[in-house]
Amino acid sequence: METKIKVAIQGIKGSFHHVVTLRLFGDEVEIYPCETFDETVKAVVDEKVPFAVMALENSIAGSIIPNYALIDQNNLRIVGEYGLSIHHNLMAIPGQHIENLTEVRSHPMALLQCKSFFKQYPHIRLVEAEDTADEARIISEENCLGRGAIASQEAADLFGLSILASSIQTIKNNVTRFVVVQNEKAVKPSKQINKAALKFILDHKRGSLAAVLNVMSDCQLNLTKIQSLPVIETPGKYSFFVDVTFDEFEYYKKARKLIEIMATQFKILGEYNQHLR
Repeated sequence: METKIKVAIQGIKGSFHHVVTLRLFGDEVEIYPCETFDETVKAVVDEKVPFAVMALENSIAGSIIPNYALIDQNNLRIVGEYGLSIHHNLMAIPGQHIENLTEVRSHPMALLQCKSFFKQYPHIRLVEAEDTADEARIISEENCLGRGAIASQEAADLFGLSILASSIQTIKNNVTRFVVVQNEKAVKPSKQINKAALKFILDHKRGSLAAVLNVMSDCQLNLTKIQSLPVIETPGKYSFFVDVTFDEFEYYKKARKLIEIMATQFKILGEYNQHLR
């Protein structure tokens, strides 16, 4: 009998993390639900699971900075990614209508992204909650009439709720990038690698970052993400987290060596194929 792959996620079944995990690992995956991202990472560090799926940035809200720090501090390795188009749906107990609802609960980010939709329903009170899918579960299990949730289509299907309005987010092109992390270094053939996540710290002097960016340009790397975080132990210094894509691994390898020389600290957070599922 084939053993199921166990994957930790923040949230429960029906959450967007769950949706991404199913798309990456298939329907036979075993979900290890966690309440927080700290617990999600700890499950990998403690070897309760080999993988975790974590949201890293949203096209509207930007980077989820604490998750960058969690991956770095726990020496996890990024081995894959997935960009999920986020569709927020209003759902309730079957037979209910929007006019019947007095309140809608969901994660603060989901409420914020759907705020414009609810302007036409001033009688509905918006209430912040911990998790989108968990609110759908509560409504279903407790048969909460007059209450709605904002969550995924998968959550509605899983908990037997009716969709009252689909894709109610204000900005329709809403994509969240999720990464797959594991505890040990993943060794992939260089021909399969076309993206890397790097972290480096530079001397606090004029032109140091510009010099690194010039190296990336000269080596034909495409900088897709740059995020800075202050180095707590050294005020005035910053860690830079960057994502780069490339067509030729040898050019990337050359750039990697040069940046390592130029940086006071250098770390590879992941080298992987962004298109492999």
